[in-house]
Amino acid sequence: MNIDTTVESALAEIAAADTEATLRDLEVGLLGKKGTITELTRLIGAAPPAERGPIGKAINVAKATVTQALEARKVALVQGAIARELADTTFDVSVPGARPDLGSFHPLTLVQERLEDIFTAMGFMVLDYGEVETDFMNFEALNIPKHHPARDMQDTFWTKDGHVLRTHTSPGQIRAMKQFAPPFRAAFPGKVFRNEALDASHEHTFHQLEGLFVDRVVSVAGLISTMKIMLSQVFEREVTVRLRPGYFPFVEPGFELDMQCLLCGGAGCRVCKHSGWVETLGCGLVHPNVLRHAGLDPAEWQAWAFGMGLSRLVMMRYGIDDIRHVLGGDLRFLQQFA
Repeated sequence: MNIDTTVESALAEIAAADTEATLRDLEVGLLGKKGTITELTRLIGAAPPAERGPIGKAINVAKATVTQALEARKVALVQGAIARELADTTFDVSVPGARPDLGSFHPLTLVQERLEDIFTAMGFMVLDYGEVETDFMNFEALNIPKHHPARDMQDTFWTKDGHVLRTHTSPGQIRAMKQFAPPFRAAFPGKVFRNEALDASHEHTFHQLEGLFVDRVVSVAGLISTMKIMLSQVFEREVTVRLRPGYFPFVEPGFELDMQCLLCGGAGCRVCKHSGWVETLGCGLVHPNVLRHAGLDPAEWQAWAFGMGLSRLVMMRYGIDDIRHVLGGDLRFLQQFA
């Protein structure tokens, strides 16, 4: 094996390469792990000790020469391809190039930001609290003590140290009342978690938005008026709603506000479970026990609160018939909002 002969042969092959693909294959064949130039290193071990240094230097020079020739040929091939395209009389420089795919906001983000704008315009602060909560904040401070039947309504994910992945955004009520001096209005959107069976309208991970208004005197009429304004702004049209009594441990009295299903117009579909109505939010006057846990005197302060499922609002807003699409990560679904 002769170094000079090997290099001359390699340079001739490089000069003869007429495509970038051929050149890449040639580069592997010359400088790869078992390449022709790489194999020259065997000459070092076979030579007498006194000759190994000069042979090693000669091999390094050979590698550098071949590498430079490969780079020069690569540049020449690229420039040649460009020159051929420019010389092509059929090439139309006015034709638009291929547009890269653009990202987009997730539908949840679009609806959440819309709601935040609506509530900000009505004088609400938008607050953000943690997704891992204490048992006290998630349950007891909200009038749900241990062994309370309401705990069975929310299948909970527990951490090893006894904390919970919050089952609702309602702990924001307690944290806000502890953090800010009344009167104030606050809304807190966020992700919540429940160990539920999956179907078209239920997920183990979904999004909610909680709202709270604390003042010396509040009313159910003010609460309902705020909810109607919010829904009409979100859907950009009048919506049909109904109010019925509902039980939530942290409000008294409590109400369920239902909205007529916008997918079927009230005729019945799998999203509304063929009832024509979709449970949109729970609301009511904050229970005195909750005010006490937050450090407020119920004789001096009153409050109303509401909580809604953002995921279901997204489904109604964009005509999505399965909640599993919302967090499924399917690009075909997300690209519709680009």
